[in-house]
Amino acid sequence: MEEKLTEAVIEAIRLAVTNLPEDVINAIKLAYEREESRIAKFNLENILKSIEIGKNERIPICQDTGTITFFVEAGIGNPYLGKIRGILVKATRRATQEVPLRPNAVDVLTNKNSGDNTGRFVPVIHWELVDGDKIRIAVLPKGGGSENCSALAMLNPIEGFEGVKRFVVKRVRECGGKPCPPVILGVGIGGSADLALKLAKKSLLRPLGIRHENEKIAQLEKDILDKVNSLGIGPMGMGGNTTALDVKVEYAHRHPASLPVGLIVQCWAHRKAFIEVDEKGRAKIWQ
Repeated sequence: MEEKLTEAVIEAIRLAVTNLPEDVINAIKLAYEREESRIAKFNLENILKSIEIGKNERIPICQDTGTITFFVEAGIGNPYLGKIRGILVKATRRATQEVPLRPNAVDVLTNKNSGDNTGRFVPVIHWELVDGDKIRIAVLPKGGGSENCSALAMLNPIEGFEGVKRFVVKRVRECGGKPCPPVILGVGIGGSADLALKLAKKSLLRPLGIRHENEKIAQLEKDILDKVNSLGIGPMGMGGNTTALDVKVEYAHRHPASLPVGLIVQCWAHRKAFIEVDEKGRAKIWQ
């Protein structure tokens, strides 16, 4: 059964890096339809062609297949819980050869590439223990160019949501075309410094075009999206109406003295896939 689960994870990684989900494709198509700039439409057209080639030929849609990141909601009643970490590491190694993936794990001490996308604390695995006997795994390959534009701000609480907006817009303006826009922005507010960044990255798993269930947070998402798209950075940084496809915000309670804000920038190649493992070890994969 362990081998079957490993194969399922490999297939989910393959799906993520070769086939963008429909919510992302639809957002890019909508941006193309709304775009007025000839150069921007040309760039969006080429992005859509790249997506189609990746899907048809089952090859990565971008040469940077990223750092493999997993979000695991682990049902404490699942008998395979103790094997999941080993399965994820093994699947990452094999996927590097079989998909293939570009090796992106470099030792900070020796600058040596491990060659298989694994190493100290990578692949990145975020754990959350939950009730039940299901294990749900989200696969999020994260490219380096967009990750380089991610940032953390420790705001004064008095700055509130206006401070959040200023921070995000300023950072997107600074990065310009570096993260391969149109981007998707994940924003985490509250908690601690590390939690804000984790919430920001996890928020990227939500479907594009779906607003947060909290009305105030939903409005914040809209406000940031409008402000970012008013910058005119556009697809690939060459100008246009669409700098961001969507903004996702998640929040946590905060300490009275601080307002952490984490920003995770995702490129247009918003790769993600999901796996659910039941108590019998059967796996279901989807996007």
